[in-house]
Order: sequence, then C-alpha cells, then structure tokens
Amino acid sequence: MRRLLGFAALGFVAAACSLSAGESNAADGDKDKAKGVVVDLDGLKSTAPGDWKEETPSNRMRFMQFRLPKKDGDKDDAELIVFKGLGGGSKANIERWKGQFVPPKDKRIDDVAKVAEIKLGEQKAVLLDIAGTYLSSSQPFNPRAKKEEKPNYRMLAIYIRWSQGCLSDQIDRP
Repeated sequence: MRRLLGFAALGFVAAACSLSAGESNAADGDKDKAKGVVVDLDGLKSTAPGDWKEETPSNRMRFMQFRLPKKDGDKDDAELIVFKGLGGGSKANIERWKGQFVPPKDKRIDDVAKVAEIKLGEQKAVLLDIAGTYLSSSQPFNPRAKKEEKPNYRMLAIYIRWSQGCLSDQIDRP
C-alpha cells in the first residue's frame, strides 16, 4: 500500500514522530541510527530519527527535507518536507491538501478526511488525516502541471501558525 504521510513542521516536536527513532531503531537494533539530525523550529528542538536522512530542499518553498526509509510493503522511501512562512490560513491549506486526493469509489473526500484541532506545546494546530488516490505533481501550485495518480496513499498534515509565520511539514510515504 502506498501512502502519503504529510504532517506539519512540529512532527519532529510532537509525539507525531512516534513512528520514530524508538520504533524504527528498535527494529534493527543499530545504536548508531539513534543519532539523528537536531531540528530547531522556532525554538522548539527535537532530534529526528537516525534513519531519516536530511536532504537539501529541492525548491525554495521547502525549509527542510528528509528521506525516510521504506517500511513493510512500501515501494519507495518516504519524504518529509517542512515548509515555513507560507501563506494562507489553516482552512485554506486543509482544503488545498484535500484537493490533492481523490476519494475511493462511492466516497466523498470528507468521508475519508478527518480534521481535528490539536495543541502542540502552547500552540494550537490543525491536523488532517486523509486517504485515497494522491494526485502527485512536481509543481503543485501550477494548475496546468501534469498529475500522477498514486492510489492507496495517506496524508497526515499539520498546520500551525507561529509568531514568525506558519509551519507545515509533509511526509510522502509510499
């Protein structure tokens, strides 16, 4: 099953990283993998799991980018993308993320999308959990860009507004 996990920048800070160092490192017992990259997002620090490889962001919109190793049955590695200071509010971003999916047959997008208000530290955030066919595009803000359909994907996305702007991450997980 291919899935897209997208969750906002505090995925490192929140226990939303619970698929993280403890779980992935315990599976292979490699102590060196526990040494991950320290991530500082507006003063909140956390260490990424050791098997998450930091990459140079592939475009100017990306603040940080990581490659995550594939898990059971995944065809490809996952990608975690951190965006910082992008525009739009939580509602606009949630609707845009929903628009990147086609629901399964006989379902509406809101049948397969769960939106919840959560708190990360002292900050309020909005969490989206959505599944279906992901419409992948190398230029997601270009309406004329070609989209590749990727069935059976899931996205977890978090939007949080800070005094310095908004933060969001995306993990592409096949």
